[in-house]
Amino acid sequence: MEYDVNIVNKVAETLVRAGSTFDEGRKGAYKRAIEKETNENAKWALETILENAEIAERNQSPLCDDTGIPHLLLEIGEGHSVSGEMMDSIYEGVRQGLRKLPGRPMKVLGDGKDRLAQSLGMDEDPGALDAAPILIRRTTDDVLRLHVLMFGGGPALRGKTLRIFHKHNAQNVIDELVDWAVDATNLLGCTPCVLAIGIGRSQFEATSMMLQAMVDGSFDNKTDIEEEITRRVNEAGVGASSFGGNTTVLSTFVKIGPQRASGYRVVCMRPCCCFEPRLASIDLE
Repeated sequence: MEYDVNIVNKVAETLVRAGSTFDEGRKGAYKRAIEKETNENAKWALETILENAEIAERNQSPLCDDTGIPHLLLEIGEGHSVSGEMMDSIYEGVRQGLRKLPGRPMKVLGDGKDRLAQSLGMDEDPGALDAAPILIRRTTDDVLRLHVLMFGGGPALRGKTLRIFHKHNAQNVIDELVDWAVDATNLLGCTPCVLAIGIGRSQFEATSMMLQAMVDGSFDNKTDIEEEITRRVNEAGVGASSFGGNTTVLSTFVKIGPQRASGYRVVCMRPCCCFEPRLASIDLE
């Protein structure tokens, strides 16, 4: 099979960066949280997480032992196209990046029931881990850009995708989201978290919106909905590493997609752990 070596190398490097590096927006959010924290134990937890991230970045080593499942979002601008060779090269880059990071061997062997039961064990090759199905998004920007996210197991365990009855009032949706988030962060352990929320017309669309929220979200520019959810969940007082204090949620990212005329909204919420979103992006052309 022929690969585009340039794309393979770019994707591999981007995956390593996603799994080992905090971007500047996240670093700034942690520093602000540390400055305002009044609970000494929670402040120590925040400082330790940031220190861990700085060491991981210097060494290009994993931020967490749960190195994550690769999730990919590909943005295609006008005048750009995607070929089978390009897709193969992207997936080869993912495999090489998992070996370089290195990723934790997590591919479950077997078919069907064997995979469900994990009865045949694991593949020892980190690169054998399959990426999640790629999400493709059209953009008006003149780019062909790949976003690589590494999804850990804890947030998937505490996440939720379900309908919320809006009763013709957006506040009802927000209130139920806050209830979900307080419950999830209380059980998550790896706080402070980033709440990634997608709202769509189906389970698939809501989940894709959640992933896009992680890509598009900003630690510095927040909507009123995002600020309200963050404030109210922080008021519950779970705090960093469940020590209490001021910062249970570092930030909230919300993406609202098209909606249908119905009495409910399908909502996907992922309470990202203290290292997520583990995200890095690269222009392929």
